[in-house]
Amino acid sequence: MKAIEVTNLKKEYKLGKKISHIVKNISFDIEEGTVFGFIGPNGAGKTSTIKMLVGLSRPTSGSVKIFGEDPSSTTIKHDIGFMPESPQFYQYLTGEEFLTMIADLFSLPNKKHVIHTILEEVDLVHGAHKKIRTYSKGMLQRLGLAQAMLNNPKLLFLDEPLDGLDPLGRADIKKILKKIKQSGKTVFINTHILADVEEVCDQVAIIDNGSLLAIGTPEVLKGEHRDLEEAFVSMITKERLSRKQAI
Repeated sequence: MKAIEVTNLKKEYKLGKKISHIVKNISFDIEEGTVFGFIGPNGAGKTSTIKMLVGLSRPTSGSVKIFGEDPSSTTIKHDIGFMPESPQFYQYLTGEEFLTMIADLFSLPNKKHVIHTILEEVDLVHGAHKKIRTYSKGMLQRLGLAQAMLNNPKLLFLDEPLDGLDPLGRADIKKILKKIKQSGKTVFINTHILADVEEVCDQVAIIDNGSLLAIGTPEVLKGEHRDLEEAFVSMITKERLSRKQAI
């Protein structure tokens, strides 16, 4: 079954007489139970796309289907988890208090057990009773991941989950992502950290300037290059040179 179906997705913003084309007619499918990496430079349209996929923003045209339904569907909201880029929290709550609030929104049964289990999974038990304002960047990322996983979703959307972390923090989050992958969940990751994508993703799409440049397994996208990062730089460079010559 297709977890995500994106067809001719477009997002435009109009400022006076000027129209900004943020996402330009992109299409792709994601199979259930896979980890999908959505990569591109800053400003490429990654976050605008993920907001449409989770129903926070409506497309100008085109369509998104999550397990065959519109992402704005109330029933689908129970099947997805979302970790936004740079998540914001109530600073004077503890980690456990914040997760309790999220559990109440989903009317989760046995919420204390569920919260403790999730805190163990993301290695944040030591921060359960600490105020969120005292958290390090790595702890905030773990808490963001915990709230996205709390309702046991079939599909996880993670926007830059490794951004701003030191090497040790990135290694810890990657371990968690691999455990999620082993559980059979579908994971959509927005990121620009290419080495990490190559390590955890089954399929990767490359976007730049709102356009989808390529999609395939990391091995296919690497082609003759040593690694995904080298292939990515080559692809983006060729695309931008092509656009300059067309102007």
